[in-house]
Amino acid sequence: MDSLQAKRSLGKYRNKPKAKVLQSFFKTAPGEYAHGDVFIGVTVPQTRKLANQHQELPLNEIKKLLKSPIHEERLLALLILNLKYSRSESKGRIKIFNFYLKHIKQVNNWDLVDLSAPKIIGAYLEAKKRTILYRLAKSKNLWQRRIAIVSTFNFIRNNDFRDTLKIATILIKDKEDLIHKACGWMLREVGKRNLAIEERFLKKYSSIMPRTMLRYAIERFPEKKRKHYLKNLL
Repeated sequence: MDSLQAKRSLGKYRNKPKAKVLQSFFKTAPGEYAHGDVFIGVTVPQTRKLANQHQELPLNEIKKLLKSPIHEERLLALLILNLKYSRSESKGRIKIFNFYLKHIKQVNNWDLVDLSAPKIIGAYLEAKKRTILYRLAKSKNLWQRRIAIVSTFNFIRNNDFRDTLKIATILIKDKEDLIHKACGWMLREVGKRNLAIEERFLKKYSSIMPRTMLRYAIERFPEKKRKHYLKNLL
């Protein structure tokens, strides 16, 4: 099994009208966040199906998929990595974690980050020092900053909110809307499990948070409470 076979399998689902929609949705035009990314119109469920079929692909072949300019090929690589990570023992997980970091520049769109970072970076760091997340949070690279905050989703699921709150604080003045959305999303997830902790964070920072971050964070609040927080936003 090699990357060429995986690419051919993916190519069977090629859909030009869908690709055109995705090119627009993922902001691939000059000056936009994903300028130059190429889509062939394969859906995520279709890609997941192929990931299951090609999960025995070795890392050197996954690397070839990750290096591809085609978005769905990079996504396929990451979904295969997720499966490999979940089936691996300790040594295998270390190898996959390091492989992910080595090729982190290829994780370069928000869906690629969101579908892989919690399951690999977050999962690996669950019982380890998380210094790497703070280094990523201070990166000049948009996607690496998003990886930092979205990786904490794995911790949130285990009712561990410390790093989410700390990294959201670091990113509170970030200029990128995609970071505002990710931070707000993670804060909302914290609130689903412990509303008091989320509200304590909001009471301290809501007046200086980007509006998008705040809106995402309070999306599930009752209308009266949402209006209260939005009114106090500077």
